[in-house]
Formats: sequence, structure tokens, C-alpha cells
Amino acid sequence: MNIRKYLVLAGVTVFAAAGDSMLSHGMKQTGSISLNHLQGVIFAILNPWVGVGILLLLAFFATYMTALSWADLTYVLPATSLGYVLLALVARFLLHEHVSPLRWLGIALITGGVGFVAGGPALTEHHHAKPVGEPCGVATSPPCDSAQGMLLAKDARNGAPSGVDV
Repeated sequence: MNIRKYLVLAGVTVFAAAGDSMLSHGMKQTGSISLNHLQGVIFAILNPWVGVGILLLLAFFATYMTALSWADLTYVLPATSLGYVLLALVARFLLHEHVSPLRWLGIALITGGVGFVAGGPALTEHHHAKPVGEPCGVATSPPCDSAQGMLLAKDARNGAPSGVDV
């Protein structure tokens, strides 16, 4: 993996933790809201902390989609869970929330699991019989890019003569 991919994964982690933290802080200032009262929802969104939190969460989704475009979900999702560690630290020391020892243990287990996942490949290798665009023949297995090639391959599997013209 190159430095840009590490920066994308770091962005996913930081944007999620920062966005959730700011959203939490803003919602504590706003108070309880209900989806039945649209005014309360709009008022909450207009809170600067909530607004910045939403923008950071949008940045999270953009970096998350970027990471998923080049890596497997089973790699990206555990890598993003490092945000739980960052989020717990922010909650404890900036938002002054109580984080129980059991939660710290859970965070330590998550961190250990991320270590196991990080040691594996970021992308599962897929073996394709023949790239799209190459000519199809009897020896190729579907998928092929032409209907004739697919019929010839099917005929070859069923024992039909290979020179049948379609």
C-alpha cells in the first residue's frame, strides 16, 4: 500500500471520530429532539457543532467510499474501527464522559482485532479466465465477451463438436 492509501484510511478514522464527537457535543447543547417536530431537527442542524459534525461525517463517507473502491470491505471496516479508540479518548478527555473499564477492554480487543486484519491483503485476488475484449474460443470458460464464444464453450462442455458455427 502506498502513502495515499494510508492517508485515506487515516482520513476515514479521523473524520468519523471527529464528526461523531462534534455531533454529540452539538446535540447535548441542543437537547432532545423528535422527528415529529421538524423545527427541532432544523434547529439542531443549525447548531454550529452539529453542522460541522455533519460536514465531517460527509468527509468520512467520501473517504470511506474511496477506500472501498480499492480494498475489500473486510479490510476497510476493521481499519476504520481504530476510530473507536480515538472516539473513546475524545469522549473521555474532551467531552468529559465516563468510559468504564469494560468499554476500555472492548476497545483494546477491537485494536487487537485490527492488528490481525492489517496483516492480511487489502484486496482479494480474483482469477479471471480471460479478460474482456480478448477473442473467445473453445478452451475458454465463460464469461466471454461474445455470444458465439459462450455457445462454443457450452458446446465443448457438453461434448459437441467444437467447429459448430452459430
